Amino acid sequence: MGVLISWVREAAPPASTFSVQDIPDLAGKVIIVTGANTGIGKETVKALLVHGAKVYIATRNQDLAEKAILELKQETGNEAIFLKLDLADLSSVKAAAEEFTSKETQLHVLFNNAGVMVPPVERVTANGYDLQFGTNVLGHFYFTKLLLPTLISTAQASPDGHVRVVTTSSSAHLFGNLDFNTFKDGPARKKLSTNVLYCQSKFGNIVFAVELAKRYGDQGIVSTSLNPGNIQSDLQRYVPDFARKLMNTFVLYDTPTGALTQLYAGTGTGAAGLNGKYLVPWARVSPARKETQDPKLGQALWEWLEEQVKDI
Repeated sequence: MGVLISWVREAAPPASTFSVQDIPDLAGKVIIVTGANTGIGKETVKALLVHGAKVYIATRNQDLAEKAILELKQETGNEAIFLKLDLADLSSVKAAAEEFTSKETQLHVLFNNAGVMVPPVERVTANGYDLQFGTNVLGHFYFTKLLLPTLISTAQASPDGHVRVVTTSSSAHLFGNLDFNTFKDGPARKKLSTNVLYCQSKFGNIVFAVELAKRYGDQGIVSTSLNPGNIQSDLQRYVPDFARKLMNTFVLYDTPTGALTQLYAGTGTGAAGLNGKYLVPWARVSPARKETQDPKLGQALWEWLEEQVKDI
């Protein structure tokens, strides 16, 4: 019952007290948003460009990214930069990080925004991981890990002494847990539904964000996770048409609204002190499911993630 109450509270939030007009001047700030050629990520980039940031759109589809960059330039007068990143391929993640660090010496905010939701269970990553866990958790972990030296050095050089890593989770984490036997393809994973695997990945997003906060908070990393809300976006592309139409009509909020919570986490003045916290619509701190805060689970997941990328 407690989980359902939490879900309802996150699904039907009060009006936001934060708006894009509250974002401070971001001139001189370098920011990456993964999966930002559409949906919440694109709206996030739009707001960041309006406020003067230098923004990289990190995504795998260059054609869609270039289309989004053109549209955003027409809307804002500022131009984002494409960074090729396929989170479902660890070699691509490594190449993307190397490409970015060859061009930039600073990174002020990393939005781990990209995600895949309820694809067919048969879908796996290039490295044989469950597509949802491999993309949503492992891919973002590796990307963040490779960018940590740049993030830490940027924090050390910043007047306020910090940078931010914002990881997009979901209220679906309330129904998830971590079964390490299902992270890679195999009999145990194939027994689970795609919905269960999605909830697991969103649970994993929060565990990762909390552990990142613990390990690197003293070096200037402000790590948060969040539920952006029930939002109309391309994330529902694998949801059956009839269900998606029903959700759009009765459940989902518009995409610009969905960007508010992560924009607050990444830019809001009050969010600088929220290391390790979980945010919910709209731009509010709320407790995540208590199991995500288990230090032993956080350590175990981190060690597993490290093991997967040690030879890439």
